[in-house]
Amino acid sequence: MRSGTGIGTVRRRLHHSDVGGIRNENYETSGLDGLDEPLLGKRDYDDKHSEGKVMEEIWDDERKKEQLHWTLLFSNLIAQWAQWIANLVFGSGSFIVRHLPLLSNTKNRSNPKFIVPTLSPLQEERLRNLQQRLGVPFDGSRVDHQDALKLLWRLAYPNRELPPLKSELWKDMGWQGPDPSTDFRGGGFISLENLIFFAKKYPESFQRLLHKQDGNRADWEYPFAVAGINISFMLTQMLDLQSGKPSSLAGIRFLKLLGEDEMAFDDLYCVAFQMMDAQWLVKRASYMEFNDVLKSTRTQLERELSLEDVSSVKDLPAYNLLRR
Repeated sequence: MRSGTGIGTVRRRLHHSDVGGIRNENYETSGLDGLDEPLLGKRDYDDKHSEGKVMEEIWDDERKKEQLHWTLLFSNLIAQWAQWIANLVFGSGSFIVRHLPLLSNTKNRSNPKFIVPTLSPLQEERLRNLQQRLGVPFDGSRVDHQDALKLLWRLAYPNRELPPLKSELWKDMGWQGPDPSTDFRGGGFISLENLIFFAKKYPESFQRLLHKQDGNRADWEYPFAVAGINISFMLTQMLDLQSGKPSSLAGIRFLKLLGEDEMAFDDLYCVAFQMMDAQWLVKRASYMEFNDVLKSTRTQLERELSLEDVSSVKDLPAYNLLRR
């Protein structure tokens, strides 16, 4: 295996229908048990907290970890309080009519569908554009897709030489093998666009997650790039974007954010990635817990999207975890 920041050889490959660990297309909140197999490959990495590390750096890492812990805890408390209030609101039909979408399927309590409010022409256009992006698979033979992959490398490693499109060096970024094109599968080209957007808009957070610079890391870490692909897929399912119009509560709330910002999906992706890493640290997770961390990340995102005063991605409590 490679040492340093390299990603080791993967012992198990994802099947085409396994992205996000999900074997069927309906990723419902009640069906999260489908995420029951590891997605990512084992790797070796340098222990960032070796015996030679000075005490000041150790204390600095502890302070950062504690800050992440309390930020995430505070976010959870806010979301749980909002959920408690929402439960009270469901006791009043008049409040439901004024403030919440109506339930369209009361029989399916585990995954209720909501009546989609009338969308503005702007929301319709932006939703259509987003769904078109979601429908584009990654194609390693397309020059523009190759160029995008090269751009991601330059953003991730500005001081390193660009390797060939097939090289063991791609494992350093967290791809499972020497050919990144084999890892996209169900994630599609938008998952690469998400990574590029993250690197451009929030470069500090991107670099810290790429190099695993926050907190005490596990001996068996998640590969950065492949984790990013799974986050893109998870968001697509959570927001019900494969439907003509989203009918889940999270999807309907997202349409409001999309009306405010055409790049709301990409911004939400950055929040989700940062939140996933924060959950990873708080849970002291290792490779085998990645799917559990991804589940809890989805649950937390759904809670934050349900907050009444959220009108843009920047209003989400977890947005404060991001650093430019």
